[in-house]
Amino acid sequence: MALDRRFIGREYGPFVYEAGLEKMREFAYAVGGGVPSTGYSARGAPEGLHPSLYDEAAAKASSYGAVIALPSFAVTFAIAPFGRACADPELCLNLLRLVHGEQSFEFFEVVRAGDRLTTTGKITDITTKRSLDFLEVTTESKNQHGALVVRAKWTAIIRG
Repeated sequence: MALDRRFIGREYGPFVYEAGLEKMREFAYAVGGGVPSTGYSARGAPEGLHPSLYDEAAAKASSYGAVIALPSFAVTFAIAPFGRACADPELCLNLLRLVHGEQSFEFFEVVRAGDRLTTTGKITDITTKRSLDFLEVTTESKNQHGALVVRAKWTAIIRG
């Protein structure tokens, strides 16, 4: 059964997320090839990881003024409306037949440790191709100053 296009425009959120220093640091260590929990051991940060991603003193002296997150960290908070849409009982999605098809990000500001990010989202497209339904959700995350930080598009593919 094809997904009903009447759900286009349905909104989800707001979802609030506080960007914690330790979570951002552990994410940077993991993505940088290190072990997240070893940040305070003798092993330290992975080789080549920029100090603005983990070192408070270096970050404070940088143009950002605080430890910043890697761009891919945005998935930790910006995905919330997409997850809620996929679990929305009115859409009647069969989660056993759903695969995450695609995601894309447009960045406007960096995420700094301590930022309070509010994310909202809405279903922006529903299409059917052969026996596949495509659900597109667009999300926007703003910081505590109201500045747009990231806009993302998420696509779920539901096999018929």
